[in-house]
Parts: sequence; C-alpha cells; structure tokens
Amino acid sequence: MHPKLNRRTAIQAGAVGLLGLGGNHLQALRASDGRTSGGKACIYIFLSGGLAQQDSFDLKPDATDTVRGEFNPINTKTPGIQICEHLPMLADRSEHWALVRSLTHPTNGHTLGHYFMLTGRSGVSPGFKGDRQPRPSDWPSIASIVGDAVPRQNNNLPPSVVLPERLIHWSGGVIPGAYGGQMGGHRDPFFIEATNYGDPFWRGAYPEYTFYQLPKKDPKTPTPTVYQAPNLKLPFGMSRRRFDGRLELLKTIDSQRKALEESAQVERYDEHRQSAISLLASQEVRKALDVGKMDEKVQERYGKNSFGWSLLMAAQLVKAGVNLVQVNLGNNEAWDTHGDAFWRLRDKLFPPTDRAISALLDDLNETGLLDNTLIVMGGEFGRTPKISLLPEHYKAPGRDHWGAVQTLFFAGGGVRGGNVVGASDKIGGYPIDSPQKPENMAASIYSALGIPSTAAWLDEVERPNAIYNGRPIEGLLS
Repeated sequence: MHPKLNRRTAIQAGAVGLLGLGGNHLQALRASDGRTSGGKACIYIFLSGGLAQQDSFDLKPDATDTVRGEFNPINTKTPGIQICEHLPMLADRSEHWALVRSLTHPTNGHTLGHYFMLTGRSGVSPGFKGDRQPRPSDWPSIASIVGDAVPRQNNNLPPSVVLPERLIHWSGGVIPGAYGGQMGGHRDPFFIEATNYGDPFWRGAYPEYTFYQLPKKDPKTPTPTVYQAPNLKLPFGMSRRRFDGRLELLKTIDSQRKALEESAQVERYDEHRQSAISLLASQEVRKALDVGKMDEKVQERYGKNSFGWSLLMAAQLVKAGVNLVQVNLGNNEAWDTHGDAFWRLRDKLFPPTDRAISALLDDLNETGLLDNTLIVMGGEFGRTPKISLLPEHYKAPGRDHWGAVQTLFFAGGGVRGGNVVGASDKIGGYPIDSPQKPENMAASIYSALGIPSTAAWLDEVERPNAIYNGRPIEGLLS
C-alpha cells in the first residue's frame, strides 16, 4: 500500500524547484542502497557564444594577418598537435584529449545554433519558431535523452543536471534546446542555479575574470561576486505572487522531511520531483555541492572563480553518480567575441578555462573515473575566418558568427587521446576532411555511454523515436 501524501506535503514537493543546490560532502550524495558511481557518465561543457577555432584549437599561423589573429600556436605533449599559446595546461595534457576540427551545421544564428548543439540535431522540429521560447514540440536535449536512456547510478540523484544556470538571453528570452521537449517536461534536466550575474551584460568567470559585454557603455551594477548554493531563485514561469506564497511553504520543510522522503518511494512517482525531494531531505546536500567551502587546495587547482567552481561541482556530481552534467561555462553568449576578442580570450576566458578543465582531467584521472567519463566541449558555432571591427560597439576587432566549421574538444570515456579528427581549410572556414554534424557528435556521446544504436526514446504519447540520428565520429573512440 502506498504511503498517503497530504495536501501540504504534495504542494511542498512541487515547491522544491525553488531551491538551488550547493557541495563538499560526497557521502551525503550516495544512494541509500549503497550504490556508488561505477557506470558511464558525460560532462558536456557548453561555450555559449561560440569559440573561435582559429584562436584556440585550430590556429592558422600561415594565413594572412586578416585571418591569423594575434595568438601563436604552441606544441602540445603530442608531437604534431598544436593549440593556442594561452592554453598551456591543456597542451601538457594532450594524451587525454582529442580534437574534431570539422564540425559543421547550416546556421550562423545564436538561437538555432544553440538548438542544434544542445539537441544534437541539425534540423528544426515541427513548430520551431526560433523566438527564444522552449516548446513541448522541441527536440529533446542530449541531456534529457542520456538521463532517460542510461541506467541510473544513484537513485537519490537526478540522472541529468545542468549548471550553474539556465541559458537566458540578455533580452530575457529562454534559449530552447536544453529541455525535455517531446519527451515531456518530466524529462527536463535538473537545473542547479548557483550564479547571479545581475546585469545581463556582465560576462566571464567572476570574480577575477569578469568583463562587460558592451565596453562603450558603463555598467550600472557592480561586478558579480557571489557563487553559492543553495540559492533561492524565481523559477522560470513563476510570478512574484506565487513565489511569495511558496516561500511560506518552505518554512515548514524541515518538519515535513520524513513525509517527503517516504512519499518519494511511491512506485512510478514523478522521477524528476522524486530526485528533488530526496536531495532536499538531507541537510548535508546543501554542503555537498557548496564548492566554495571545499578544501582551499582543491579550489585553487580548479580556480576560485565561477568556471572552476562549476567544473568542480560537475566532478562531484559525476563521482556521486549523475549520468550527464551539462556545464554552461560562462553565461549566455559569454564567448560571443565580435569585438575586443583577443584581450578577452587572453585575459578573461582562456585562463580560467585552461585551469579548470585541466584540473577536471587530473581529478577524474587520479580517481579512476576518466576512462568512464566522457568530456565534450563546444559552442553553438565557430567564428568567421576574417577578422572584423564593429566600431560602434567595440574598440578592438573580433570575429563574427560562423556555423560552417568549429572545433570540438573530447576527452575520457574511451576517446583516443593525442588525436585529431578532420581538418578545416587553410583559413579555418570550411571542413576539408571528415566533416561532422551535430548528429555525429550526439551519436559519439551515446556510443561512449553504452547506449545501443537501436535504442529509442518515447514521446508523451509513447511513440518511439530513434536516439541515433547519425554515426559516432570515426576515429574518435577507441
């Protein structure tokens, strides 16, 4: 017989989405049945805005000044592979990672580019409008598909998590592609919202690597400094009146924890809500992801900034048994370097990224999890070969949107390290060898996680849909 759920407890179960999460006591995140992480997982690092391939992982030192850019290539630990001089820590770890220099898709638009790269589909779904409004008719995100298809390692945790924030456009629109879509809202990833940029034009890894997106206008708010969890935030679609009412309910959560935990055991209870309830039921959970309070040496290795803390949190979640963690490294369009590109990349974006990803590789390798944890990094597109200046907005040049080619970074999870797949032309404009699509990137993720090529996801009326819409990238996985 199922335990009864009173009205107050049921309402509170719906209110747990008001809470953000925070981490440093891993034991609190272990499943109650004693199972720990031993399965396969993925960390998808998303660089919203679009990373310039010519200035990072596919430099063109022999091109003209209008293409080459200001950065020089350096040798990596792997003979024959060079990357940007401002990524020295990653250069020293090239045995762990591989590059795909030939990912291509047909849009130069931010919203559609996000949609392609977050869903692993390079065509739109029926009803897609591109108006920064997620819809039930959208393709499901890669995170949602993995969370559904890979056996859960820890029944106390959501199978897929997005952190440290949702991708919200500076205009207030919500970027589609990160949600359950046709799979249903119950398959949305679990969102941990630990950042607060305030003014939407702040960018970078705060506190020390922050910059203002519109340098010819002065910021009206102070530099963001607080990265924390738990953090009460207004959920998407909730009015202030409803929010205020639910705050009253939160005051009684402590006394209801036992009932909440018992109700979460109801057979086939909404899994998304059940995970949230289980997390809420432990006082230690808020500490378990409060990365700002972890050992100082660990924080220093990752970087005491929003990039480092986010990847440290991702590592903690993978160790605890989450199947997929999407890390939005930098708030929406932080990597959109139309102008002031070179000092932003050199001083603000590359240093915290280089340190944090290198620490993540070291951490997972030392704990024996790298072989079973795939790391993927990319953005919604690359950048134009030609350098340009928009003097009405920027003091120095940059590059515009370019969907025709970008470089993807892969590591762990069976990836052949010290490896390059595909190539772009002499100016980094188009693929000339082994062109790949978002479908192939997604298929590589699914394959690395052991999802069969015949697997399907079910929409809300139980119709099967193929998970694979492409083939895993040849030569990438061992």
